Amino acid sequence: MADEPDSIVLAVLRKIDQRTERMAEDLHDLKTRMTSVEEGLAGVNRRLDRLEVRVERIEKRLELSDATH
Repeated sequence: MADEPDSIVLAVLRKIDQRTERMAEDLHDLKTRMTSVEEGLAGVNRRLDRLEVRVERIEKRLELSDATH
């Protein structure tokens, strides 16, 4: 009878361990994907910055820029 509680406890602990392992794998996957999203967003921001500079240059050439700039 003393073996039964140990077996039940061990079985529950094994299930908890398996779930924890899956959660750790999922977390690693999410971190990897988030890093990819951040890198992509940084690239978009760089392109927008370059476009902003180009638009400002075009506005100056066409004398369209506001006096406040």
